[in-house]
Amino acid sequence: MLPLLVLLIASAVYYSLVNSKSQREKPALSEKVWQIEVIRAEQQVLSPSVRLYGRIESPELLKAAAPGGSIVEKVFVRNGASVKQGQPLVTLDRRDFAASLLQAEADLRDLDNQIAELKIRYQSNLASLDTERELLALANDEVRRLLELKKQNLSADTALNSARSELGRRSLEVTARELEVESYPAKLQILIARQDHARAELDQARLAMTRSEIQAPFDAIISEVVVAAGDRVSLGQVLISLFPINSLEIRAHLPINYVKSVQRAIADGIKLDARVTNRAELGHFPLLRLAGEAEATGIDVYFAVESNAEQLRPGELLPVSLKLPAVSGVFAVPYQAIYGNSRIYRVVEDRLQALDVTTVGQSSDEDRQVLVLIRSEEIESGDLIAVTHLPNSVSGLKVKIDGH
Repeated sequence: MLPLLVLLIASAVYYSLVNSKSQREKPALSEKVWQIEVIRAEQQVLSPSVRLYGRIESPELLKAAAPGGSIVEKVFVRNGASVKQGQPLVTLDRRDFAASLLQAEADLRDLDNQIAELKIRYQSNLASLDTERELLALANDEVRRLLELKKQNLSADTALNSARSELGRRSLEVTARELEVESYPAKLQILIARQDHARAELDQARLAMTRSEIQAPFDAIISEVVVAAGDRVSLGQVLISLFPINSLEIRAHLPINYVKSVQRAIADGIKLDARVTNRAELGHFPLLRLAGEAEATGIDVYFAVESNAEQLRPGELLPVSLKLPAVSGVFAVPYQAIYGNSRIYRVVEDRLQALDVTTVGQSSDEDRQVLVLIRSEEIESGDLIAVTHLPNSVSGLKVKIDGH
């Protein structure tokens, strides 16, 4: 009985202690509230701008090549130098072109002499042909006379055979002479064609001699010098590259969202221009044209460099802002209010509400703060737009407006 009594007493003490401990109330769960800043939506008429990245190019980049195999004699300029029209840039050894020039001159003189000789021979053939025809007629008469005498048995066969032989020889001579006269025009045309070819070879040799000194064809900037004095160059090898100062353009890629707006502006005769955002001293760059081919992501656009071209070089990358025609029914919001480039959040009864929007472009306020221009049929003037970027933003998230 004693063990049983001990167990009963221990059980009673345990239940007494459990029932006598203090009870704590469970904490109530409360919804977290995020503090945000908002702006009041205001529908406006604004001129959006598009930020692009342009590359300086020159469609008139000139690459001067060697007119023939030669040795570079002297290089007068270096990369980046400004040159005037007619200024020497590179000279080649003229002796490499002198032999070709002399050979071309000799070939042309030889053909001139051949043509003159052919004309003299033609006149001689004409004079000889008349004489040979007379001799042929005399030989023919002699054969007829001897035939008549032969019928009367007054002539020997030997004399007749000799006369016939002379007639045949005279006939062959006349035929050969007539062939010489008749072939004269064809032979003359052949020599004239060869003469024209030789004259072209001479002009080419003279041109190569002239081009052995490379000169600037216009006021330009040297883009690249690829040879040095003493280099051996071959026909067509590029020696130096240069571009006119007034030929620079800026090529940038326009996203597909803005292509129709730009095309409408061009069709309506509206002049568009851009500016380099980080170099205000460069001024504005008028829109020249759109590229001939488009891509799935957009189309390339070209801007003219009308001033300060000496400060730019081909290949340079520049941030460009293209100003588009004014559009109505847009709202300007800070960049941090945009989620994924197509969604914002409106505050309705202290909770976020997601709205899909279309990005039209960008603009700036009086403080030069960059704003995004959006358009949506669901936004009304006076709506509160959240501008605090929350990484966990979803529709229905409870928020508190800063200052309220």
